[in-house]
Amino acid sequence: MGKRISFIGAGNMGGAILAGILAAGKAKPEEIMAADLSTAKRDELKEHYGVLVTADNKEAAKQAEILVLAIKPVFLPGVMEEIRDVIPSDCVVVSIVAGQTIARLEEMLVHPHKLVRVMPNTPALVGEGMSGLSKNARMEDPACAAEAEEIYQIFASLGKAEWIPERLMDCVTGVSGSAPAFIFQLIEAMADAAVLEGMPRTQSYTFAAQTVLGSAKMVLELHKHPAELKDMVTSPGGTTIEGCKVLEQEGFRAAMMDAIHAACEKSRNL
Repeated sequence: MGKRISFIGAGNMGGAILAGILAAGKAKPEEIMAADLSTAKRDELKEHYGVLVTADNKEAAKQAEILVLAIKPVFLPGVMEEIRDVIPSDCVVVSIVAGQTIARLEEMLVHPHKLVRVMPNTPALVGEGMSGLSKNARMEDPACAAEAEEIYQIFASLGKAEWIPERLMDCVTGVSGSAPAFIFQLIEAMADAAVLEGMPRTQSYTFAAQTVLGSAKMVLELHKHPAELKDMVTSPGGTTIEGCKVLEQEGFRAAMMDAIHAACEKSRNL
């Protein structure tokens, strides 16, 4: 890629994206600058990755060809007011700020910019993330196709990525942005059940987590409907169908649907 990439905010997600870019060879350490208020975080990034670091958001924005906004929504208005007059005109602005629409981001930027809104998720920390990406009108121009592909490849390097219409971004927030927490609760519950049956705690997490990982991989790689994969496991009169019956009685699927819907609603109301 060979472009100067700046990060404003380098916490869990910003740091994961930065690490993914370097691991995939999308940029060299000297082409990346991370701005963060935490001295400890800056020192960590410099030591582990050899990237440039600063406490000055303007310094990071000025030199960027790709500028990644990786801050909490509450800080966005102040940061945008601080940097909007120094962002280069040809810079692509990438926002992973939750709940902030393209229209709202453009309003805060004031000056016209190519803009991509992204919702990644925390499995990006282990290279298995899922990211939804949406472009603004300027980025839709065919002349920007190469730049759009560059942004796509950055997030694809963290796991998987898909372009989506922005109207689905709140859905992405629920089904992939927030849902890892629901899966962690599932894994914890599975492990607790195993402990109840006599399995040591450390083994219970391994059995539960690997089962979730393997099941997800079957969905992605075998290209079969989840119901078909479920039927492969459920022998007539067997143990699995007995457990499935209990999940249906307890409203497992409805509870998961309600949880994702609640996360989507919260995203819409941010």
